[in-house]
This record gives sequence, C-alpha cells and structure tokens, in this order.
Amino acid sequence: MTGLVELSVRVALVVLAGLIAAACLRRRSAALRHAVLASTLLAAPAVGPLGFVLPAVWVPIDAAPNAPRAGGVGQIVPDQHPSGIESATGTTPPPSLAWQAYVIALWATGTAVGLGLLLLAVVRLARLSARAEPVDGVWRRVVQEQSVACGLTRTVAVLRCSGASQLATWGALWPCVLIPPEASQWSEDRVRTVIGHELAHVVRHDWLIQLSAEIVCALWWWNPLVWVARRRLRIESELACDDAVLAAGVQARDYAAHLLAIARASPGRRQSIATAMPIAHSSTLERRIVAMLNPHLDRRRLARSSGLAVTFGVLAVLLPVTTLRGVQAVAQPLEVAVYDATGAVMPDVAISLAGQGRTVEMTTDAAGRFVLQGVEPGAYVLDARLPGFRPLRQDVTLRQDPDWDRAITLQVGDVRESINVTESRGQAGQAAATGPVAIRVGGNIRPPRKLHDVRPVFPPSMREAGREGVVPIEAIIDAQGRVSS
Repeated sequence: MTGLVELSVRVALVVLAGLIAAACLRRRSAALRHAVLASTLLAAPAVGPLGFVLPAVWVPIDAAPNAPRAGGVGQIVPDQHPSGIESATGTTPPPSLAWQAYVIALWATGTAVGLGLLLLAVVRLARLSARAEPVDGVWRRVVQEQSVACGLTRTVAVLRCSGASQLATWGALWPCVLIPPEASQWSEDRVRTVIGHELAHVVRHDWLIQLSAEIVCALWWWNPLVWVARRRLRIESELACDDAVLAAGVQARDYAAHLLAIARASPGRRQSIATAMPIAHSSTLERRIVAMLNPHLDRRRLARSSGLAVTFGVLAVLLPVTTLRGVQAVAQPLEVAVYDATGAVMPDVAISLAGQGRTVEMTTDAAGRFVLQGVEPGAYVLDARLPGFRPLRQDVTLRQDPDWDRAITLQVGDVRESINVTESRGQAGQAAATGPVAIRVGGNIRPPRKLHDVRPVFPPSMREAGREGVVPIEAIIDAQGRVSS
C-alpha cells in the first residue's frame, strides 16, 4: 500500500511540473505548450517501471531521533536483501489489510470502468466510420492538395457520417475525417479552412496523443491533476492547429466566422464521437476565437531544437522524481526479534552487527529481542547463531524508518557428512565385459501426490506481536512414502 501511495505522489509531481511549465510558457506558441503537456502526461506512468530499473539515489532527511516510526514495534515487511532465510521488517498487522484491499479494489474498478468506456467509444467510432460513405468532389480534391502542401504521406479518407454532429478527425495509421450530412453544402473556402485544421491534427498525431492521455486518465482517475492536464492538452492541440491554419494564409476573421457558423449549425446537439477531435467544440470555441483574433500571439510550429529541449526537460524532471529516495539522517535504536520456524521467540541467540567501522555483539533476551541504541543509517551485516540452528548471515540496509524494526527466523540445523568409497574393479569387471549383463529398467516411479492435508496454525506469539513471516518446511520421504525427518 505504501508503494502505491509513493507511486501516486511521484506521478502527481511529474504532471504538476508539466502544468507549471505550460503556465510559464503562456507567451510562447501553443505547439510548444502542447508538447510540454503531452510529454509530461505520457511520461508520468513511466515512473513505476523506471523505479524498478534505475538505481535509487538516497538523500538524507533530518528527522526527530525519538519520533515514532511508521512501522513501529510489531510490524514487519520483507527485507530487501534476504540471504537464504526468510526475514521481514515492518508489515502492518492483519486487521489493516482489509481496508488496503478495498482501496486497491476501488482503484482497479475505476480503472477498468474508465478503460471499458474508452474502448466502447473507440468501437462506436469505428462502427460509425464503417457505415459512413466516402465523399468525393471538392472534399477529396482539397484533401489531396493540402496533403501534398503539408508533406503528409498517409492517405486521409473523408467520410459522410449521419451520426456525426460536427466535423472531426480520428485514426492513427489510417486517419479519417468525419463530416456531418450538411457539410456537403459548404463553400469551397470553408472546406479548405476546416480541412487545413483537420490535416494539422493528422500531421501532429493529435488523436493518438489524446487517446493516450485518456488512457492515463483511466489509470489515475482519482487524481485531479491528470484530468486538468488532459483538458489543457486538448485545448492546446486545437490552438496549435488553428495557428497552422492561420500560418497557411487564412484570415483570422474569416476563420472565426466559419467556426461560428459550424457551431450554430448544430445547436444543442450532443457530441456523439467523444474520442475524435471535433473542430468546433463548445467548451473551447470562445478561447480559440479570442486567440486567433489576437495578432500578437506566437504561432510558430514546434522547432526541432524546441522538441529536444522539451525532451531533456522532461527527463530532468522524470529521472530525479523516479530515483530520489529519502533516507533517515539520524541514528535510531535497532530492534530485532528472533523466531524459530514455529513462530516461537528464541532467547540467548548470539547476534552480531558489523558495519560503519565497528562490530557489536549482543544476545537476545527472554522475549527473543535485542535493542541496540544509536544505530546510524547505512549498510550492515547481521549474524545470528544458536547451537542446533542454521547460522544466519544477512545484509541489512537501514535507510527508512521501518528498517530499524526487524524480525528474523532461524531454521533448524542439519548434519551432513560426505564419504568417498573407492574399490578397483578387479576380475569382476573383466568378467562382466565378456557375458550378458542384467540391466535394471526403471520408469515405473509415479509422481508424488498429497494424501492428507494439514492446515497450518498461526503461532499465537507472532499473532500477539502483530508479525508476519514465511516459514519454509523441508522434509525427507522414505522408500515407503512416509516422512522420515
């Protein structure tokens, strides 16, 4: 659960950095702001995978020496450096696992619903396109001319769709421009204007970027920053395409008049193609018209140098957020509890802790615990020995609060002896080579199966201490199939 909270905070930091950067670039072009928002929003989910790949960078954090630790006594989590024997430091007691499971289930349910609705929207969009009819004439001619002008190599289909309330574009590899039935009566000037806007979406891969942003919103549906970034991303996309139309020579007043006429042609009609890129969405139309009538705005496309700067900027935010980890900068008491394989405490266990230029030796008390005061953060080697049990040697790294509260389990020892028996073959080996030899044929051994199931019992001492652990069981089966030891 702590890992999910930490991951959520890191994702929110990356998205917040993108929003702040876009706000600082308000005097720059919409294409640059769109690139910043798209890069940070789509890079934010990479925090989780990168956290497993990149090495952690530990940063000291001042903390009160006597502050209560998050793990507390009686909590264990698996140690990060086990050495052959199961150990733990800091898990929450079993009663708290219920609400954690509910939170995870709620998160997964919201994600599944969001992804399901998004999939349904894409499927509906594909079905609308399949039922639509291709449009020729002036629409087809304008698309071909402007595709050549903007260097677009992909074929763009123009489809008349009765279910489309506005002209919109969707598709990545095979983009489609969906037009409403009344668009067949538009003038050639309006056709050229709107086609210029839609082809700008295709050249910039806006539909694929927006679809990826919708997926991120489905994954982090409870985070308001993600939804704010997604809305800003759509707005900047429309503004960047408007800038491309104006850069092609269309007058701002004529362009605004065309957009207003398209919006008025379908008053009160619900947008039925939610995952497409509509040309005159009511929520962004006013801001777009104000922007296109402002002659002082920066309308440049995203230059290669600007794209590289955005990439390095996102990496400069993503890598520290992913790799930086807080580590306690003060010494704290190290508390260790020792159990046997049955969960019972083990007194009189010889414990040694080596590291930071010193070695300390202690013995567990009657409750199977020992406390070592003033242990500083760092890497140590913990040894535990008791006659009759396997010696334990474990690498211990103390960085965060729960690391100072640990539990280890000692396994019952065993006795092993190796005996080498040698004998020369003599005459027996020579005789065997001259006559037939009986060969024992196998293959009749059947695979083992469990005949009786015995359910384990949680040790009362560990339950009262609020601890969890993994107990490995080893057994030897004799020739009759019984447990011999």
